[in-house]
Amino acid sequence: QVQLVESGGGLVQAGGSLRLSCAASGSIFSINVMGWYRQAPGKQRELVAASASGTDINYADSVKGRFTISRDNGKNTVYLLMNSLKPEDTAVYYCYAKIRHSALTFYQLDYWGQGTQVTVSS
Repeated sequence: QVQLVESGGGLVQAGGSLRLSCAASGSIFSINVMGWYRQAPGKQRELVAASASGTDINYADSVKGRFTISRDNGKNTVYLLMNSLKPEDTAVYYCYAKIRHSALTFYQLDYWGQGTQVTVSS
């Protein structure tokens, strides 16, 4: 199986920065998409940023210009650098990966990390 292990969350003042990391391990042939979602209390989970094979990158409009997603494919790791944080960025951030397990099939499965809390104080 596959595990996604996140790190880097915490408490920061508005205007500050945090860097999240997520490492995938286990039975992995290739990772097509890695990204980050977040869920604030009482709200639906939403896409923050996603990287498809490291070249096709998408950001939520609310984080464009402030957050940067990057991948280290050799380490099966995705990062999210969050600058100019705002109180409305407060949420549990979840790592996401779409993983192909074998060269014998193109079938891919979705995996989620356990979530890491990001709290931005005003």
